[in-house]
Amino acid sequence: MKFESVFTPLAVAEVHEDATARRDGGWRYVQILAVNKDAGVDLVYSYMKDGHLENLVVADVPQEAHVPSISDLYLEAFVCENEIHDLFGVAFDDIAIDFLGNFYRVSSEYPMTIISPEQLAEREKQKKIAAAKAAKAAKEKTAHEGGAGAEEADAAAGDGAERAPRTDKEAELEAKLAAMDPEKAAKVRAAMKAKAAKEGN
Repeated sequence: MKFESVFTPLAVAEVHEDATARRDGGWRYVQILAVNKDAGVDLVYSYMKDGHLENLVVADVPQEAHVPSISDLYLEAFVCENEIHDLFGVAFDDIAIDFLGNFYRVSSEYPMTIISPEQLAEREKQKKIAAAKAAKAAKEKTAHEGGAGAEEADAAAGDGAERAPRTDKEAELEAKLAAMDPEKAAKVRAAMKAKAAKEGN
């Protein structure tokens, strides 16, 4: 028996009809492969019979598009359909076993990132320092303009402080707090607030 493999175009509307004909004709389901391209996602349906591997290509499927499931004909297809939905955003209608976007459970919010946790922490730290500097600059500008726009300057801090720093010393302290671990910074702020309240009494 000679093995051969061919690729044939297929329209989205013909996916289920073609799968029905193949099941009735004794074809074995092999897989559904997804390939990300600039124009969309290519879905490649592979079936095999008597040494003949037929690959049916549904080209340029947009993300968030809906494709008919073939899991009612080939139950095992539910694995590929759920996977493609989760990783490529293509929805399959009427999957026999539908994980509703939860086929993959990962410990990280961004499992595919190449940025290490240390690099991410450093980036966040630099953002907070930049926010503190921006708040300081906004306060200085407000002081020169006679106090207008204080609320906008406070909002520019964006780091959880109750207000933007009013002096150079406070700005320096705020920059240090912004560079700290958020939990530790929150504790320091709480202690400072408690001390200020105590001194006020």
